[in-house]
Amino acid sequence: MFMVRGIIIVSLLFLISCNSNKNEEDMKELWSKAQTRQSIIDRSGTKFNSATDMELAMRDAETRLQTGGGLFGKKGLSFGDVLNQDNNNSNSTTISMSVNPFLWKGALETIDFMPLSSADQIGGTIITDWYSTTDNANERCKLNIFISGKKLNTENLKVTSFCQEFKDQIWVNKKIDRENNIKIENAILNKAKKLRLQSS
Repeated sequence: MFMVRGIIIVSLLFLISCNSNKNEEDMKELWSKAQTRQSIIDRSGTKFNSATDMELAMRDAETRLQTGGGLFGKKGLSFGDVLNQDNNNSNSTTISMSVNPFLWKGALETIDFMPLSSADQIGGTIITDWYSTTDNANERCKLNIFISGKKLNTENLKVTSFCQEFKDQIWVNKKIDRENNIKIENAILNKAKKLRLQSS
C-alpha cells in the first residue's frame, strides 16, 4: 500500500513538473511575440502607419500603452485641436507657445488640404503626409514646416518640400525648386498677417 502511494506521488510530481515547464515555455513564447515592435503597434491602436514612419508609430504606441492616450492624448489629433478652436471645454489645459501663434495657425490653414503626419505646437514643427491631386496621381509631395521664435517675420519660418514621381513602378525623387518653397512661405506669412489683423 505504501509503495503504491509512493508511485502515485512520484508520478504526480513528474506530471506537474512537465506541465509547469511546458507552461513556462508557452509563456516565454507568448511574451516574445507580444514584445515585437509590430505587435506593440497593433495592440496600441495608434493612428500612425508603421510602414510610413516606424519610429513615430512606435513612440505613439508606447505612449498609448503606458498612459492610455497617444502623443496627442486619448482623442488623437484633429485640426480643431491643433488650431485651438475647441474652447468650449473650460477644464482644458493651456499650453504656452514658444512660437508665433499667427504663423502657427497661418501655416495650418494654408496647408489644410494636405493630410498631417505630425504637428508639434511647442516645437513649431508641422510635417505633412504625402499628397497627390486627382489630376496628377503620379506625382506626390509632402512638406516640413519649421516655425521658430515669437515674432511674425520671414526669419522665423522655413518650408522644405519633397516631391516624387511614379516611374517604372517606383516613386522617384524630383528636384525641388527653392522658389516653390519661398512661395509657400509667402502664402503662410500673408495668411498669418491677415489673422493678426482680424484679431486686433
